Amino acid sequence: MKPISKKQELWNHKTPVVFSPLFAWPPKPKDAFLELTKRWATISRNVLFLAMAFLVFRYLIADNTALRSLSLGWVGTIFLRNYLLMLVIAGGLHLYLFTFRMQGNRLKYDPREKLSKSRKFSFQNQVWDNIFWSLASGTTIWSIYEVLYFWGVANGVIGTLTLSEYPLVFLIWLLALPVLTSSHFYFIHRLLHWPPLYRTVHILHHRNIQIGPWSGLSMHPVEHVFYISSVLVHFVIPSHPVILLLHLYSRCLGPAFSHAGFEKLQVGDTSIVTAADFHHQLHHRYFECNYGTTDAPWDKWFGTDHDGTDEATIRIREQRKHRTAAGLD
Repeated sequence: MKPISKKQELWNHKTPVVFSPLFAWPPKPKDAFLELTKRWATISRNVLFLAMAFLVFRYLIADNTALRSLSLGWVGTIFLRNYLLMLVIAGGLHLYLFTFRMQGNRLKYDPREKLSKSRKFSFQNQVWDNIFWSLASGTTIWSIYEVLYFWGVANGVIGTLTLSEYPLVFLIWLLALPVLTSSHFYFIHRLLHWPPLYRTVHILHHRNIQIGPWSGLSMHPVEHVFYISSVLVHFVIPSHPVILLLHLYSRCLGPAFSHAGFEKLQVGDTSIVTAADFHHQLHHRYFECNYGTTDAPWDKWFGTDHDGTDEATIRIREQRKHRTAAGLD
């Protein structure tokens, strides 16, 4: 019998880690164009979030007259809607993939069967811990950012652009958003791995080594403030409110997909939509690597990338030994 390799034991499934060709050198204009546009021209969570943003703005946001003063009516509606969205997206993915196991282990990165029960988690249960922090802290802080934005718009403190007058600017925002959020995430994430912040704040998120949909937004409140703060760019640079909502959904609902633990969602043998990415799965396994996303190659530029190979694992572990020896960890 052929012996099982170390790679086969470690991962049930793995995919190549490939960074966006937008930053390739020498330039690859065709690949870059396809990368910029494909996320909006195929069935994906990006298209889902964009459709949600249009529908919410069109039908579920109060008019500016009501938004000018903070009231329980419209503020409470935003909070309730966001709690429901988190329950439907993260809860639905968890039920499909982990509770009912609708696709078994097909395209699942980590071979371990179940999420953990341990004293390190609130309620001694990973799922309940993740649900608590995602809702009580994550969705609450997300909703506060959203309330402040619409209150500021209604009172003329925050500028906006209309789609009919500035369609090109809307398109530029749409194409630039993944690079902007990826860049912000990289530097905020590296800051959170600074030992004092890691030990007091970020460690809560890293309780999750084996991850699931509810792990994505399971963070310390301080981390939620930092992580979602990329939306403050819309408080300074005018954009359309749909772009603001899309930004919030990608930051707050997107992690339910990226932490789902499965490369794609399948119905039967048919892949429907891309879910998690191996790049971030590696971060939860090895910690000191892959701080950003593949939308911007900051990890590659700063030497913190891990492509899933044994060679990269050895390199990351050696770097960590040197940091520990130097007293940086």
